[in-house]
Amino acid sequence: MHHLDFFPKGNGDMEVPKDHIKDRNPNGDFDFDNDFRMYYGKTVPGFPVHPHRGFETVTIVLQGFVDHSDSAGLSGRYGAGDVQWMTAGKGMQHAEMFPLVNDDKDNTLELFQVWLNLPSKSKFVDPHYKMLWNEDIPIVVEENEDGNKANINVITGSYNGTNSLDPNPDSWAFDRDNHVNIWTIHLEPGASFTLPKVSDTLNRTLYLYQGKNIKIDETTIDSQATLKLAGDQEINVVNGNKDSYLLLLEGEPINEPAINYGPFVMNTMDEINEAYKDYEETKFGGWPWDRVDPVNPSDSGRFAKYGENNIDIPK
Repeated sequence: MHHLDFFPKGNGDMEVPKDHIKDRNPNGDFDFDNDFRMYYGKTVPGFPVHPHRGFETVTIVLQGFVDHSDSAGLSGRYGAGDVQWMTAGKGMQHAEMFPLVNDDKDNTLELFQVWLNLPSKSKFVDPHYKMLWNEDIPIVVEENEDGNKANINVITGSYNGTNSLDPNPDSWAFDRDNHVNIWTIHLEPGASFTLPKVSDTLNRTLYLYQGKNIKIDETTIDSQATLKLAGDQEINVVNGNKDSYLLLLEGEPINEPAINYGPFVMNTMDEINEAYKDYEETKFGGWPWDRVDPVNPSDSGRFAKYGENNIDIPK
């Protein structure tokens, strides 16, 4: 999912001012005709407490901030290019809120959330998350003979010999032979880059989410396009005369049955039903916070709390 929301100035409590939301749907605001969405937030936009099991979320924040809270009592704030890698495993609850930290200027939020399936052997691992801070994510810059640059942020996988940071250890992406590549790409006008030949089984999708157009094999593709590409061919991507922004998602298939139902991704419908039953009985560890939509103090900065005395902040 690609979220792009032009949130206004905050009201001093990291909330959307009431006059901006008086006519909004309080039970789920996904009106894409508006400049922004509240989603399931009532005052702070975002996704209050909800459960997951059986897969991972990879949340790439390009603009704005996200406040994370979960059923283990862990929390954090990340944004401005940071990536959160969260393994839901056997079950967890978390909240993802979008605090309006700026009272003196607009609070634009832009993020991708990628759902990455777990193989059956890993669906019941202990849940956990880690941060890939923007400062640590490798960037490969390719410059053509005209001086036009392609900037490839290697979130996971590798490009031209540059390896990403390690994802979570239970992830399908952790084994680099699975060729899971997640990149965000910025192409200057006239810039180009090449997707390498990998395998004939590779699933490869390229999303042109902002810009005017690109060209692949003499075919011009306009913006807001999702392209399914061959994994066993070398593919040269050439940009048009405006800056373009792309997301690459690719990897070898797990080759197991997969059922996505609500907030769970399992191998069978029986396992989906079991997930709902377990959640009703255990709440996946409960919810230690005093509200369903926790937010951190406005001046907390970017951080990740992994345990009682283990706090990570970007360099």
